[in-house]
Amino acid sequence: MHFLIDADLPRLVKPLIERYGHSAIDVRDIGLASAKDPQIAAHAQNQRSCLLTGDFGFADIRNYSPVAYAGIVVLELPRNATAVFIGKLVESLLQSSEILGKLEGRLAIVASGRIRLRPP
Repeated sequence: MHFLIDADLPRLVKPLIERYGHSAIDVRDIGLASAKDPQIAAHAQNQRSCLLTGDFGFADIRNYSPVAYAGIVVLELPRNATAVFIGKLVESLLQSSEILGKLEGRLAIVASGRIRLRPP
């Protein structure tokens, strides 16, 4: 699977994804560090990448219909989330091959201890 990592996530996410055998690109490495959400979404669509973000704006299916993407994953992050906490959330997703296999065209909300897929 190929992921596009939003700039709101720590740099450790890319090597973590790669350790699980997936490919990943961080928006900061391709000139999209300060891009608006629609630009990031368009890049994810064009590259058929699963968007990985902590930005709940991408969970609004009226603006970002999951069926148009290779997947959208939004991390539910508390205000005081550390890089280690975020890494553990991402790892919980990467360890669930069942969820990864169902991401195409769907929105996943990853929270501590659970992953919700929408639409059902």
